[in-house]
Amino acid sequence: MALKTLSTFFSPLSLPNTKFLTSKPCLILFEFPRSQKSRLPVADAEGTGAAAPSPGEKFLERQQSFEDAKLILKENNKNKKKKKKDNAIKASRAVASCYGCGAPLHTSDADAPGYVDPETYELKKKHHQLRTVLCRRCRLLSHGKMITAVGGHGGYPGGKLFVSAEELREKLSHLRHEKALIVKLVDIVDFNGSFLSRVRDLAGSNPIVLVVTKVDLLPRDTDLNCVGDWVVEATMRKKLNVLSVHLTSSKSLVGITGVISEIQKEKKGRDVYILGSANVGKSAFINALLKTMAINDPVAASAQRYKPIQSAVPGTTLGPIQINAFLGGGKLYDTPGVHLFHRQTAVVHSEDLPILAPQSRLRGLSFPSSIVSSDNVEEGASTIVNGLNEFSIFWGGLVRIDVLKVLPETCLTFYGPKRIPIHMVPTEQAVEFYQTELGFLLTPPSGGENAENWKGLESERKLQIKFEVVDRPACDIAISGLGWFTVEPVSRSHKISQPKPVETAGELILAVHVPKAVEIFVRPPIPVSKAGAEWYQYVELTEKQEEMRPKWYF
Repeated sequence: MALKTLSTFFSPLSLPNTKFLTSKPCLILFEFPRSQKSRLPVADAEGTGAAAPSPGEKFLERQQSFEDAKLILKENNKNKKKKKKDNAIKASRAVASCYGCGAPLHTSDADAPGYVDPETYELKKKHHQLRTVLCRRCRLLSHGKMITAVGGHGGYPGGKLFVSAEELREKLSHLRHEKALIVKLVDIVDFNGSFLSRVRDLAGSNPIVLVVTKVDLLPRDTDLNCVGDWVVEATMRKKLNVLSVHLTSSKSLVGITGVISEIQKEKKGRDVYILGSANVGKSAFINALLKTMAINDPVAASAQRYKPIQSAVPGTTLGPIQINAFLGGGKLYDTPGVHLFHRQTAVVHSEDLPILAPQSRLRGLSFPSSIVSSDNVEEGASTIVNGLNEFSIFWGGLVRIDVLKVLPETCLTFYGPKRIPIHMVPTEQAVEFYQTELGFLLTPPSGGENAENWKGLESERKLQIKFEVVDRPACDIAISGLGWFTVEPVSRSHKISQPKPVETAGELILAVHVPKAVEIFVRPPIPVSKAGAEWYQYVELTEKQEEMRPKWYF
């Protein structure tokens, strides 16, 4: 039988569509079925025999693809963070801002922060001098006007012209992604209320220098060695790692030089951000910083011309304020204060805000004293008060302390603004006395209208205190945003050289009433006045503990 030629298999007659081949030549291949007995290896896409990749090579290829995917994912995340950081910075610097408060400048609403007269705005814009403009609100603040701009603070619910505390906090969100040096400020008069225990949520992993302000307000003859050690102990209990602690006074410039040295040492070309709660004294601290640096630094001297505005209003600073204060790179930033709703400044009316800010040295006022004028008797009369049991003490209209159980030789010593009066009445008359005298003897709130809108002392906290040692105070009870009072023996508060025998142990029970949301702190007593140095005991530390503790400077 003759073999069929290839033309036989590809004959046009064997195809259903002959027009297909005649119009355009092509090659058609057929795959014949392979015999089941065939032992030839099946070819795959990766080759066969020696050309096929080994299992090890396949494993390495998969691992390489995983690593490549990780690198791509990491690069994408890095770009997202960078974009977010750039957006946060651009949002704060794209528009010219008032150098006094940091609010964006505008000409639309005269009552809103950042407003500038249109003619002034156009003139300054023409000459590229918008960075030297002070807004209308800041001019009023500099003349003593109390203009609140943060909703929910100063007795205002807020409105279209107000910014929220959350918006101000959002302006600090980019700090977590910055490489910066954080200078955190704490008010010694309101140490617990202004501490910002969750500061790492804002500062991230950036190094922190802790600055304690207003030490010039502490009682006369206070040993600052004891106070410095007390601050370091309190900072360690709050588990906040800081580079160093500085006791300062922006008014007398005490301790400012040490802070400048620490900043120059740790800055390393980075920006420096001044961080703290509202009304802690950031703007005053920056002014003191620039004033001290200006002696030897012409850059800081020129920066003094346009420094942030100082006022008693929470929320004076409404945006980051950039200050060119350093020769060797890096900027200084004043930041909006972090508003804390647990402070008294969040509940009082704006007219009463200056009363909450002490202007002179604190002096301890003790109850009971040897002879106390009673508010429930005729004017000029007096009564000798033996002990505090069944008495109530009003600290203005902001705090009421009911003494439920104390030792006979116990007294309460108050440290706070002198303009807030303290009154002591029997507990059975306390409710009537509060309702009658609120807004008059009991201020703040000041004035009848503010007293009518006052929500009252809605929060009560019972405190059980162990009084074990008669040679030292039992504790401090700090009222956030106001001050503190010390629970101590009468012999200590009145400086009796030979104290008579007293009960040396027992339990004290106090009921403290404050406005809703205001926080109460029970803490170890702070060693103030000359007596504080006598009873204060330094904690003995091992070498390892000494290395871990931050150093403090004054």
